[in-house]
Amino acid sequence: MTKRLKLVLFLYLFIAFCACNPKKSSTIPIIDFFKTPEKSNFKISPDGQYISYLKPYKDKLNLFIKSLKDDKEIMATSFTDYSVRGDYLWTNNNKIVFFQEIIAVDVYKMFVLNVATLKIKNLISQENAMIYPVGRNENQPDIINIRMNRRDLSKFDIYKINITTGILKPYLLNPGNITQWYPDNNGRIRLIKESDGVNERLLSRKNDNSPFKPIIANNFKNSVIPIGFDTSGQYFYALSNLNRDKMALVEIGAENGYEHRIVYLCLTEDIQNVEYSKIRQKMDVLTLHNETMSKYFLNDYAKSLYGNIINQLKGYQINITDRDGLEDKFIITSYTDRDPGSYYLYIKSSQKLIKLGDVNASIKPEQLSPMNAVSFTASDGLKITGYLTLPPGTAKTNLPIIIMPHDGPFNERSKWGYDPEVQFLANRGYGVFQINYRGSIGFGKKFHTAGFKEVGGKIQQDITDGVNWLIKNKTANPKKIAIFGNGFGGFSALYGLSYHPDMYKCAVIKHGLINFFTYLRDAPPYLKPYVEMMYEMVGDPETDEAQLKTISPVFQTDKIHAPLLIFQGAKDLRSNISELNQFVRVLQKQNGNENVKYFLKRNERTSFKSESNRMEMYTEIEDFLNKNMQAR
Repeated sequence: MTKRLKLVLFLYLFIAFCACNPKKSSTIPIIDFFKTPEKSNFKISPDGQYISYLKPYKDKLNLFIKSLKDDKEIMATSFTDYSVRGDYLWTNNNKIVFFQEIIAVDVYKMFVLNVATLKIKNLISQENAMIYPVGRNENQPDIINIRMNRRDLSKFDIYKINITTGILKPYLLNPGNITQWYPDNNGRIRLIKESDGVNERLLSRKNDNSPFKPIIANNFKNSVIPIGFDTSGQYFYALSNLNRDKMALVEIGAENGYEHRIVYLCLTEDIQNVEYSKIRQKMDVLTLHNETMSKYFLNDYAKSLYGNIINQLKGYQINITDRDGLEDKFIITSYTDRDPGSYYLYIKSSQKLIKLGDVNASIKPEQLSPMNAVSFTASDGLKITGYLTLPPGTAKTNLPIIIMPHDGPFNERSKWGYDPEVQFLANRGYGVFQINYRGSIGFGKKFHTAGFKEVGGKIQQDITDGVNWLIKNKTANPKKIAIFGNGFGGFSALYGLSYHPDMYKCAVIKHGLINFFTYLRDAPPYLKPYVEMMYEMVGDPETDEAQLKTISPVFQTDKIHAPLLIFQGAKDLRSNISELNQFVRVLQKQNGNENVKYFLKRNERTSFKSESNRMEMYTEIEDFLNKNMQAR
């Protein structure tokens, strides 16, 4: 055979081999998925002259400011102990109020920054008592309303604080049953919600000198969520499912609580997000979390505004996150299921779109996987929806699968969009299945309440039915299925290992719920008004004792034998750390330390804020799954 013929034959065989063995996707470094964003939490000053954002400095998020006149960036804070929280706000006289949590000693701080001088003043430094902004006063720029439980840890009160003098005055003291406060555009509290955990009332008043009077009474199965007042102040807009299954956008009389009109109702799903202009006191846009996400424009102004932006960012989901006082300059976020997105400044008068930064410039969308909406029928006939993200490549069957039940269970859902955990796992060769089991929000009242008292029953059966559906349609390799969850999702993972030991190879748990008795008993003082509601939704420790004991993983350690990887923040307010430590010790003694790996991180709450802790966590997850699932 001639050399030329041999070369031709070699090339032919090489091409044929490549065609039959498509190249696997490149492995993206862990840091690219989980590093701290280069810039985040963009906001614009009311006068439209400055933008602000958080940016890492020595592994902590600090406040940066940029003048739109000269484009110069200034580092306004330089904290190296703890990050600036993302819920900071601008005042109308170019000051910024911001907050810090000193997690190690449970101290909460409130500061004010004078943008002109860059001087910072510590307004409040309070141990244990939490501090959150409620709203600013448009007519009195030095006055900020805050929510704080310094008087009694079990009750949040509303205070007015003068950010120039530091004078703090009580505004509304909480008798103990007020759970929500709703200010008008001038910061005056016009509506409050009170609850005994099962029944709740919405109360209204005309002004600060008038008493509150009840206008709507309902129980926890229904929901009325005020959004903002109309221009007359006689009506307020709200999301409500009173007397209907789906959450609708409605207009309600502020004096009598009567539903004046339905602004928008979708018969197939709940409305979950609405954009309201405080400046024009108008409802602009609502979002439906359907298979992907869709927007409905409520007026021509919003339709034109969004239309101009969408034309410049085709193929992306768009949200307005902040705006100046004249509604000429807007902060925009964009994203897809494969792109974490970018931040933009949009100038309406010139229709100019200026990119401010990427959420994560390291991510290349073309390397990632689409998030596909799927559905199946549960064993009792109920339709269950979710999302399936497959690893890059041509293989669609016999895949190693990670089941990811969401947290909650009753105030959460899985939704379409970029998720770094999902994309990380898909990039490593796993299919990822996210299930919106009964009880999830967004699908109507009937679907939501179908999960009550079913945390260890039909909710878990929905997850099991979803796994069986994947096996039946040959998507999943039945010998390579793992389950990965945080919070209630972590409970579902442990439940799966306990009661379906042949279904799952291993599990990854993040701040998992292991004991319903202590979860309900040890609720932080400020959550006590919700405990009775949790009894109705989850179970009463007295009347449902047998059921809660049967499903709580802490009492089922003898049933758990699959490999486990557990992560926990030592300062997590909703976890009993000593109980979790004992739970892990029992499992390690029973199954061996090599099969039960546990990482307890000090100075971390539920989610790990430290980039180094996140890198360690996901490196361990990758190694753990490689060892037990062998995706590649």
